This record gives sequence, structure tokens and C-alpha cells, in this order.
Amino acid sequence: MGRGQQTPIVPMGERLTDAALPRTHWRKRAQLSSLGDYADTFLANAGFDRAPWLVVAFAAGIALWFGLSGPVAWVCATLIAFICASAGWLVWAKKIARNHLRLAVTTLLLCFIFGVAWIWIRSEMVGAEALKNPQIATVKARILERIEQPAADRLRLVLATRDLGDGQASKIRVNVPLDKDDPALREGAVIRAQVRLMPPAPPALPGGYDFARTAWFQRFVATGSVLGDVTVLKNSRKLSFFKGLQRFISGHVRSRLEGAPGHIAAAFASGDRGAISEADEDAMRDAGLTHLLSISGLHVSAIIAATYFLALKLLGLVPWLALRCRLPLLAAAISALAGIGYTLLTGAEVPTVRSCIGAVLVLLALAIGREPLSFRMVAVAAFVVLLLWPETLVGPSFQMSFSAVMAIIALHSAAPIRRFLAPREESWPVWMGRRVAMLLLTGIVIELALMPIVLFHFHRAGVYGALANVIAIPLVTFISMPLIALALLFDLVGLGGPVWWCAGLSLDVLLAIAHFTAGQPGAVKMLPVMGTGTFALFILGGLWLGLWRGRVRLLGSAPIAVATIMVLSTPRPDLLITGDGRHVAITGEGEHLLSLRDTRSDYTRDNLLELSGMDGGLRPLANWPGSECSRDFCVVSLRRGDRDWHILMARNREQVSERGLAAACERADIVIASRFLPRSCRPRWLKADRRMLLQTGGLSISLDDRTIRSVADMQGQHGWSPYRSHAERPVMKSLF
Repeated sequence: MGRGQQTPIVPMGERLTDAALPRTHWRKRAQLSSLGDYADTFLANAGFDRAPWLVVAFAAGIALWFGLSGPVAWVCATLIAFICASAGWLVWAKKIARNHLRLAVTTLLLCFIFGVAWIWIRSEMVGAEALKNPQIATVKARILERIEQPAADRLRLVLATRDLGDGQASKIRVNVPLDKDDPALREGAVIRAQVRLMPPAPPALPGGYDFARTAWFQRFVATGSVLGDVTVLKNSRKLSFFKGLQRFISGHVRSRLEGAPGHIAAAFASGDRGAISEADEDAMRDAGLTHLLSISGLHVSAIIAATYFLALKLLGLVPWLALRCRLPLLAAAISALAGIGYTLLTGAEVPTVRSCIGAVLVLLALAIGREPLSFRMVAVAAFVVLLLWPETLVGPSFQMSFSAVMAIIALHSAAPIRRFLAPREESWPVWMGRRVAMLLLTGIVIELALMPIVLFHFHRAGVYGALANVIAIPLVTFISMPLIALALLFDLVGLGGPVWWCAGLSLDVLLAIAHFTAGQPGAVKMLPVMGTGTFALFILGGLWLGLWRGRVRLLGSAPIAVATIMVLSTPRPDLLITGDGRHVAITGEGEHLLSLRDTRSDYTRDNLLELSGMDGGLRPLANWPGSECSRDFCVVSLRRGDRDWHILMARNREQVSERGLAAACERADIVIASRFLPRSCRPRWLKADRRMLLQTGGLSISLDDRTIRSVADMQGQHGWSPYRSHAERPVMKSLF
């Protein structure tokens, strides 16, 4: 001991009290009580895989780039993250005890910065400026892609042309009526046609599908339709092998199986969904079975798993190979080639490529004797996809597929589940019952994991999807797809007829399940638009539950519980106004959604119903007793909170007396019109006319708290926004 310090003397038999402890112990306890030391100790002893969190930070940077409004906000976010990373590294450089915390903070923030920078670079590199105004033009173009959609009675062509005014190569997408189809209209052909073109449409309402964003990254400058006949100037050369094979298989399958089963079988065999009817699509969606129609993880995994099993068994029959080669490695290579071939055959869409990457990683893990299903494998697959297509992060396909895989891994890695599935002495019925129960539990967990994503993007979710998937997934994986493959194989020798009959029967059962489930009372739950902050809480809670280990993972249920309360308490907007001002919807007046106009557009009707969170159908205002409608205007009084709101809505664009209009505007709180209104029209609160809507896009209005959400706020100053040159964009105005 140092000079001046004395050891406390404690009499024999007496208890050593805190007062008798040396002060150095108090200093150590104070040091250990610091937040930094606790965090470092926690990270050191957590025993979890750290790599997935780096991908999460990378993805968070991408997501924040989409969420923030423009370049100033993006630069500020990266600067703040860089300053925090540098400060953490420098401040904790001499604190060896906090090395884990220093590495975690620094690497996560650097990955976050990389995510922001990468998606910004990607947007600038691939983004295509949209056509400024609608136009009718005669174009000479080369066909890049042919998409057959007989269910919609049309053919869709993706074209490259230089005839849109600036002389630069432009990519457009046009619809051709099916009666104008020509076998010569295929990839590589040069055509001339008169087309009506429109800029890619932004969302009609806040929270709606943003096709303008999708078109930006796919380089579409315009979409539209063909007027009149299409002239083929130059026939295409021979189709690529996979394109030709895809169309041959699709046509062959539909020739062998008629009706809806044949259309679905063609989707499974070749990825061609164009012939599936809208009624069947809707039933599959409301039953939670849409994922079965999109070639993704389930289909690729089934192909690869079947090929791996068959290859392993067949290779084992060759003694020379069995004695000299590692059969699992050979089987993995063969099944990987089968998966890649199936991906190319079905069009190599981003979801299919993503699933193929994940499946190949699983095969690689099996070949080298590693754990095939792990969060690190999922993280590697996600990182590869985000490097190639970072924009897919904000799409439902990426989020749903990776969430489902993570939910399965998290569930099956939990200690209680491992004990439940552990091998034991039991009868065959008990063993089967255990597996069926596990299948049902897995379906429920996946459904719960996907529910926030589905509600955020589509504002509706199938309530009974878990129960339907318990039957549908095994049916498709172990019966329908193997039967289709066998039927195609037997057709080589002309014996596929009976197998096609069995395959059609299984697909009839699948459709019956979909229509029965979708037709049940309460099968579909609809909610208003979920805030971005609420969705972020769901994602954060799900990641915490999945990636941590031990009891600390249960802390992830806290943000999920908060987000659930926020979703259930989210009020419906009182008014919805589309970007063109033609369609106005009013909620809160019964089970029906009141509509200014009775629209024949299914797209507009679905948007109004879904974004209002109502499923009772539309009711024209002119037929509602609480409104007063003339040929030119409708007047409605709504009681919200402690006051009445008087709303004046224009029904057409015809000229009216300016003096009479000004007097009517003075009596109204809100005036809505699809045309420019004179400055003399001065309502008490809001004038949503053509002039305002050109700057804001569609509006969602809550009268109780006088909140207005606009499409312009949602799109910010990103390259695809048609509103970016107008008023200042609030950065986080509508976060929650």
C-alpha cells in the first residue's frame, strides 16, 4: 500500500461493513457503472454474430436516403455520422476496456455512410429524367422486351428510341391491344408506331404506389399505349436461348392444361403470369398466397432441393464417383446450376436472382460442412443484392422475402423450438403431429413478421393467410411443382397426359383454397396509411428479436408493441384528394366512402378505398342526403371534433360567375377544384385548386388536428419527383 493509507482494522467476529471498504473499490464501482462500460461489457459477452448488423447499418443508410428530402439532408446525415464515428474512435482510443464499443460504433456508422453514398451514386448513374409533358409521337424503336398479358387483353413492349425530341436514346413502355399483336413483335425487332406517352405517374395519394420511383431506376422516361397499327421495319434475329425456351414452355403448358390451372402451371414452369385472371390474382392476394405466383425463394429452393436430392442419390449409384469424389460437393454444384438455369428461364427478375443467390450460399455452406441456414448467410445474400440493386430495399419484395427467411431462422434457432424438434423415441403419428404443429407455428410466425410490411405497402392483409399457407405451401412444393416437372419430362415420350391431369387437379385445389379463404368474413383487414416512423419501429423490433440471442432479444417486443398501438390508433384521414383534383373521398360518414365522382377506374377505386382504410365501397356524394349538389358544385358540411367544416367541391371545369364563386368560397372552409380558381376565391382555411395540386400532388387531410400530408412531401427532391422544383420540402414532417 502507498504511504498514508492504512488497512481498516475489524475486530474478530464483527461483520465487514461498507464503511470499512477501501475507497478504491468505490472508484471501481463508479467506473463500472458508466454507460459506456456497461455497453462494452454487454457487447463483449453477447455472443451473437456481428456481421448482420453491419448489413443492417448499410441498409439503414439506403433507407434514410429515400426518407430524407434532398441533397442538403443527405449531406448533413453523412457528416453527422462521420463526426460521431470519428469522435467515438478518438475519445475511446485510450480506453482499452471500451474497444468493443468503439469498433461497433465506428464500423456501424461507416457502413451507414456507405449506404447513403451508394444509393445516391446509383440514383445518379441509372436514373432517367421523365418526359416533361404528355405527347403523341411517331417513333422508330427497337423492342427490348416483350411481355405477354392475355388476361389484361394486351401486349406490353419495352422500347428504345431516339425520337422523343432530344435525340438521346430513351426507354419507354407501351401497351399494344391484343388484336394488334404480331409474332414479329419480339425482342430485337425494329418497329414504327404512333404512341401516346405520359410521364411515369407519381402516387395519386400520399402512401400510394410510387411508379415514378420504379420507373426512375428502370430508366423508363414515359409509358403509354400504341395508336393504330405497328409496322415492323426489321425482323429480329434469333431469340436468346432462355427467352425462346421460356415462351415455348409457357405455351406448351397452357396447351396441355386449360383454364386457370394452366395459367398458374405456366407461371410455375416459366414465370409467365400474364394469363392469370384478375379474379384469381385477387383471391390469391386476399388469402395470403400471392407469393406462390411470383417466382422467388419457394420455387427456386424447391428446384434446387429436388435437384440436390436426386443428384446425390444418382451419383451414389456410380461406385467410381462415390469412392473418389465428395458427392455432396458434386450434388451442390449440379443443383446450383439447376437453380441458376431456372432463374434465367423465368426471366431473371430481381426477386428470383435474390433467391438464387441465397440458395447458392446455402449449397456452398452444405458443401463445406457449415450451418446452411444462418443470419450470416442471410446477411451476405442481402449485401450482395443491395450492392447490385440498392433501390430494391424500399420495395415489398425484398422486405418480405428476407423477413420471412429471418423469421424462420430465428424461430428454429430458439432453444424451446430446438428442444421441441429434438429426436426422441416416439410413434409415427406423434412424430407427424409434431411436424404439423411446427409447420403451423412457422406459418403463423411468418404471417406476423410479414403483416407490418404488407400493411405498410398495400394497406390490406389477409387475416387467414397462415392457415391457408399451411396447406398451400406443401401442396405446391411437394405435389404441384413435381407433377409439372414430371409431366414436362413425360411429354418428351408422349406420356404426360395422366400426369398433367393430376397436376391440374392439385392446382384446382390450390385455387379452391384461395377463393374459400378470401371469401370468409373478415378475411381481409384494411388500415389507413401507416407512418414511416411506425414502420421503422416494427422493423427495428423485428431485427432485434431476430439477431440478438438470449433473453435480451425479448427487448425487441417493446418497439413492436409501441408500433402496434400506433397502428391501431391511427385515425382515418377525413379527406383524400387525388393529384388531378378530380376525385375527392370523404370518410367517417358510415361504412361507405363518399366520393365526388363515381369512377369506372378500378385503380382509382382501389386507391381511395385502401388509403382510407375502408372496404365498404364507394358512394357518390350526389346520392348522399348530407350533401347539396348542383351540376357544377357539391357542398358538404362535416362535424369533426367541436366544429363544423364546410367544404365546396367543383364537379367540372366549366366557367361560372366569378362573383358567385367568390361568395361561395367565403362561406367555405375548404375549396377543392380540378381547375385554376381565381384569386378572388378565398376560403377560410384551404384552397386546393389546380395551382396548388401541381405543387403538392395528392393530399390527405385530417380535420381534427388540421394535418395535411402531400405526395410532394413524400417524394421530396429525389430525381423522380415532378414536384421537386416547387416549394420547400419538410424533411421529417410526416415521420410519424
